[in-house]
Amino acid sequence: MRVAIPFFPGSNCDRDAFDAAAKFLGADTQLLWHNNRADLNGYDLVIIPGGFTYGDYLRTGAIARFAPVMEDVRHFAKNGGLVIGICNGFQILTECRLLPGALVKNKSLKFICDNVQLKVENASTPFSSTYTQQQIITLPVAHGEGNYTADTDVIKQLEDNHQVVFRYVDDINGSVNDIAGITNKQGNVLGMMPHPERTLWANETFSGDGALLFESIAKHAGQLAKA
Repeated sequence: MRVAIPFFPGSNCDRDAFDAAAKFLGADTQLLWHNNRADLNGYDLVIIPGGFTYGDYLRTGAIARFAPVMEDVRHFAKNGGLVIGICNGFQILTECRLLPGALVKNKSLKFICDNVQLKVENASTPFSSTYTQQQIITLPVAHGEGNYTADTDVIKQLEDNHQVVFRYVDDINGSVNDIAGITNKQGNVLGMMPHPERTLWANETFSGDGALLFESIAKHAGQLAKA
């Protein structure tokens, strides 16, 4: 399995994502600097990590969308490659229009850093197949602009097409329908605000529930390899 991780000035979860791919999955993993073009042929997954790209100036992800490496990520995604954007990565994916909607300031106008409960709404995606439908899991969040919003018709499409993969059990940031993670219509691009890469092994602080997301990806990549 081969994994690419673009990172930017202000990224701060690139090493967490790298460890999740390289150490947990044993994947051949490469970090890609934002200002360089990248040949993503032969890669199984692109992870856009969390952080504060370009200082979150203008708005979160607004500048990162123009980075040269993102042109290659867009091409990779549009050709069916698996892409996951976590936290700031989710914000970048909406700015790139690889995912609909936008992430705006939390309704409290405060930064939230906590472990939160999520419900698995769709356990049939490449990112969630080792969870069970309606499973309650716990993942950490760390964001100031995680309030997911979109036009009413977009929300209806997301719900009707089962594109909502994760939903907050409690309303933590004001997100419409408590949405915590969505896919594109094709199902190969996932954006989520919680951090699965920070909880791969259960301990006194973390649940270990993020492991199943990465196991789902590895399972899907393996299935593709056998096809």
